[in-house]
Amino acid sequence: MDAAAADAYLDRMGAARPASPDADALRALHLRHLRTVPFENLSLHLGEEIELAEQPLLDKIVGARRGGFCYELNGAFAMLLRALGYEVEMLSARVFGPEGPGIPYDHLVLRVSTPDGPWLADVGFGRHSHFPLRWDSRAEQSDPGGVFRIEETAEGDLDVFRDGSPQYRIEQRPRALADFEVGCWWNRTSPRSHFTQSLVCSRLTETGRVTLSGRTLVFTGADGIREEREVGAGEVLAAYREHFGIVLEREPVVGGAGSIRA
Repeated sequence: MDAAAADAYLDRMGAARPASPDADALRALHLRHLRTVPFENLSLHLGEEIELAEQPLLDKIVGARRGGFCYELNGAFAMLLRALGYEVEMLSARVFGPEGPGIPYDHLVLRVSTPDGPWLADVGFGRHSHFPLRWDSRAEQSDPGGVFRIEETAEGDLDVFRDGSPQYRIEQRPRALADFEVGCWWNRTSPRSHFTQSLVCSRLTETGRVTLSGRTLVFTGADGIREEREVGAGEVLAAYREHFGIVLEREPVVGGAGSIRA
């Protein structure tokens, strides 16, 4: 990513270029990304292809002012951080479900090095930590998103816990963005993927979180109190514009004509 592209990305986030690639700047960028770039899977239900390459990701997230899911959001964020002078490694993670860790390359996370030490950055997991987590700490880490802890496994992986519940298991070998193509394909096509079974668009706000799940609009306060209302068919596109800055020509529908299936 060149300087012009990095500046355009920062402008899309409403963020200034940091003076130096340090931990404080990383924290500010992480939070700003979560508040401005939605976690969303709308492409899957609009029949849009997802390309894990620099220009397509920038065209979508910066040019079209859209969001994405983990491969897109953390993939693009890694490019931005590198352009700003950070040392960044992309790592594969397996998301915990009822039966344990999911498929390999189920999730993409970032290990970011700063003069203050390494950090786990993740702007592509929906509800998660607002700020990067200290990579080399095994103590509890308090965050507005919960209490987090990183624990080593017997095999040398790292399990990330939120409020005592396992979230995902990280493999510590650095990967390239292209390595996640198979995991991305499975998540956007498999009938067993929760992404193909539901619509979600969610963004952190200064007072909590706003989520549009199908036609259910949910406002969650910092205290966890939820307010829900159903959005009428004629209001859906306006809701995407108002709450997420996403402009669509038609409403995405699960199982609709535009949905991608294996």
